[in-house]
Amino acid sequence: MKDLRDYSLLKHNTFGIDVKCRRFIEYESVEEAQQIVKQLTVADHPLLILGGGSNLLLTGDYQGTVLHSGINYLEQVDEERVTCGSGFEWDEFVAYCVGNQLYGAENLSIIPGEVGASAVQNIGAYGVEAKDMIEEVEAVEIASGTLCRFKNADCEYSYRQSKFKHEWRDKYLVTSVTYRLSRTYRPKLDYGNIRAALELKDIVNPTPQELRDTIIEIRNAKLPDPKELGNGGSFFMNPIVSRKKYEELSEQYEGMPHYTIDAEHEKIPAGWMIEQCGWKGRTVGNVGVYEKQALVLVNRGGATGQEVLHLCEAIQNDVKAKFGIKIYPEVNIR
Repeated sequence: MKDLRDYSLLKHNTFGIDVKCRRFIEYESVEEAQQIVKQLTVADHPLLILGGGSNLLLTGDYQGTVLHSGINYLEQVDEERVTCGSGFEWDEFVAYCVGNQLYGAENLSIIPGEVGASAVQNIGAYGVEAKDMIEEVEAVEIASGTLCRFKNADCEYSYRQSKFKHEWRDKYLVTSVTYRLSRTYRPKLDYGNIRAALELKDIVNPTPQELRDTIIEIRNAKLPDPKELGNGGSFFMNPIVSRKKYEELSEQYEGMPHYTIDAEHEKIPAGWMIEQCGWKGRTVGNVGVYEKQALVLVNRGGATGQEVLHLCEAIQNDVKAKFGIKIYPEVNIR
């Protein structure tokens, strides 16, 4: 267990925002997590539950306690199920699955962060979401220290959402996640530019490893390395709009990209709308919009969280004015 005061969070957020927290606690087992929550007092609040910091924007010093999981293990439970500690690296889990004929996670390759965040954020990419695999989430209730187990349905997953982000926010420490994979390989190739990237390599029917490698190449080509350019990955969620709203916009913007959700709803790429507003590649002070992917806001060097937040709000206002759609951050702003 780690218990540190006046602790720098620079290495714990991929935006590279140099702020501190009043107290930082890292637990390495369920028992330590239970021990910690029973010892917390009113003076330790507010609490911030931190994963890999890849989906987080810190807008100033955190005047409270940061709780971080150091529970780091992977266990294959049976033929199709894998349990990981909440502090286990997400992409190491994906790599294990691909290497052990466990299918379903390939499209989520190289997403930064830890396993615990997959259960909270319902991370997703290229037509696949964590909820498609999550079977059970184990967590310690902060108020009581009770160890709880939640089935997939209990968590009320939807696009980038779960009860852990709403009713259960800051009420549980996720300790492990159990995933159910498939022994049958059914590659999803029709989202984004996966097929086009495979065709460039003369691949029609990719193996799981070829699909994983291709996803990694696509992501690396359009997303900056946080070690070189601070960022939180995709900053905004893609808005889901009514069929009527989509048809109105498609008449104005020929060839507007979209993904059909169901008979009544369409998803419109937020990055495309941001680019249409002229933000792609722009810099304002120490922050900017990445030149290769308009969904990504970047720290050009020495930025504060407030600068990133102001850029976010300016982009939101422009998208709302041009398209009549409010886009919302995917990152956790604290």
